Amino acid sequence: MKKSKFIKILFLAVFLVLILATVALAGDPSGATTGGIADITAAKAGDPTLAEIAAQVGKNKIGINFVWTLITGFMVFFMQAGFALVETGFTRAKSAAHTMTMNLMVFLVGAIGFYVCGFGLMFGGVGAVAPLGGTAPLTGEFALNGWGLFGHTAFFLTSGGSYDVGIFVLFLFQMVFMDTAVTIPTGAMAERIKFSAVTIGSFFISMLLYPIYGNWVWGGGWLAQIGTKWGLGHGAVDFAGSGVVHSIGGGCALAAAIVLGPRIGKYVGGKVNVIPGHDIPMAVLGTIILFFGWFGFNPGSTLAGTDLRIAVVAVNTMIAGAVGGFVAMMVMWIKFKKPDPSMVCNGTLAGLVAITAPSGFVNVNSAAIIGAIAGVLVVCSVLFIDRVLKIDDPVGAVSVHMVNGIWGVISVGIFADGTYGDGLNGVAGGVTGLLYGNVGQFWAQLIDAGVVLVWAIGLSYVFFRILDATLGMRVKPEDEIAGLDIPEMGMLAYPEFVMQSSTE
Repeated sequence: MKKSKFIKILFLAVFLVLILATVALAGDPSGATTGGIADITAAKAGDPTLAEIAAQVGKNKIGINFVWTLITGFMVFFMQAGFALVETGFTRAKSAAHTMTMNLMVFLVGAIGFYVCGFGLMFGGVGAVAPLGGTAPLTGEFALNGWGLFGHTAFFLTSGGSYDVGIFVLFLFQMVFMDTAVTIPTGAMAERIKFSAVTIGSFFISMLLYPIYGNWVWGGGWLAQIGTKWGLGHGAVDFAGSGVVHSIGGGCALAAAIVLGPRIGKYVGGKVNVIPGHDIPMAVLGTIILFFGWFGFNPGSTLAGTDLRIAVVAVNTMIAGAVGGFVAMMVMWIKFKKPDPSMVCNGTLAGLVAITAPSGFVNVNSAAIIGAIAGVLVVCSVLFIDRVLKIDDPVGAVSVHMVNGIWGVISVGIFADGTYGDGLNGVAGGVTGLLYGNVGQFWAQLIDAGVVLVWAIGLSYVFFRILDATLGMRVKPEDEIAGLDIPEMGMLAYPEFVMQSSTE
C-alpha cells in the first residue's frame, strides 16, 4: 500500500472514531438534566416529602452563602499581597525585606491573637447570624445596664459551643478583615521600627484594640444600640468597615508614627525632605491587587451570595475607587504639573476606603461623590500631615485609612437612601441619611466617628508609649541609616545591589 493512501485511510479512521466518540460521549452539555429530584436527600430515594424538599432548599441557600463568604474572604486575604507591595514600593530598597516580612508576620500574629480571644471579644455576643444559618452559640455579651461592651464566648473557637460550621465561616471572614487593620500601621512605622515591636503591637491590635471597638459596632455592642435606645436611626452603621477596619488601623498608625518620630533626614532645619520609594511599579501593582480584593471586602460583607444587593455594592465600590484615583491624579496634575503615580495609588485607595462603610446603603451617584471627596481629602491630608504637622508617614496610611475611613463613616449619615438595611440593628426600614430626611442617622454616624478616633488614637498612643519606654520601639540610628534588612532580618532583599549609606 502506498504511503499516501495509508495516511488517507488512517485520517479517515481517526475522523470516524472522533465522530462516533462525540455522539457516544454526549452527556448534558446545557446542564438542563443535571441535578433533580433524585439528588434530594430523602428517606425514600426519588420521592422526597415536602418537608424534605424544603430542608434541601434551606441547606442550598446556606451553602451558597457559605461558599460566597469563604471565597470573598479568600479575596480579602489576597489583599495582604497588595499591602505588602504598596508599602515596600513606597519605601527604600535597603529595608525592603523588613517591610515585606512585616506584612506577612502581622497576618500570622493577627490570626493567632484573633483565634485566642479577639473573635470572642468581638462576636461572642452577636447572637444569630442569619445568612450563615443562625450561629446561635454566639450569645455571651458582657453589658452594663443593657449596653453591650464585649463578648465572652467563642475563645479558641471552642468555648460556649462555638465548634460550629457557621461560626467557623464567620471567623475566617472576620479574621482577614481584622488583618487589614493590623497591617495598616506597618506602613506608617516603616524603615525605623523594630521587628519585635511590630510583633507585640500586632497582638495588641488583634486581641484588644480592634475586637472591642468591633463589638460596639458589629457585635451588637453599645454603638449599634443607639438606634433602638436613643432613636438615632439604625445606630452606628458601617457596612464593611470604614470605621471598624480602616479608621482603627489608621488611628493606630497615627499614634505609632507620633511615638516613633520621623525617619532620619526627613525633617532637617525646618525643611521637609522627600524620601522617594524605590519601586513605584511595585506599588502600582499592589494597588491593583488591593482594588481586586475590595470586590471581596465590600460585597462579601453581605455574608450572603443570595443577597442580590451585592451587585449594587460591587458597582459602588468600583465607581468610588475609580473616581477617587482620578480626582487625586487631577488635583496633583493641576497643582504640581505632574499626575504623581504615588498619589494616583493613594487616591484610588482613599476612594475605596471611603465607600466601604456606605457601599450597601447608597446609590451609584452618591458613590461617585463620596469617591471624589476622598480623592481631594487624601491629597490635602498627606500634604498637611507631612508639611504642617511634620509627622512622617512613609506610605500615607493615616491619610488613606484614618481620614477617609472617618469620611466613609460620616457619609453613611448623609447619603444613605433608605433602599437597604431593613431590620439592621433591630430597627425597621432601610438605612436613611440626612439627604433623605433622617437627621438621627447622621448624628449616630458622628458619634461613631468621634468614638473610633478617641479609641484608636488614644489607646494606641498609651500602648506605644509604654512599649517604647519598656522594650523600645525604634532601631539604632546606625541601623536605620544602613537599612533594616541586615540588622533586623539578617539578609538583604536585593543582595546583588551595592548598598550605599545615606541619611535620606
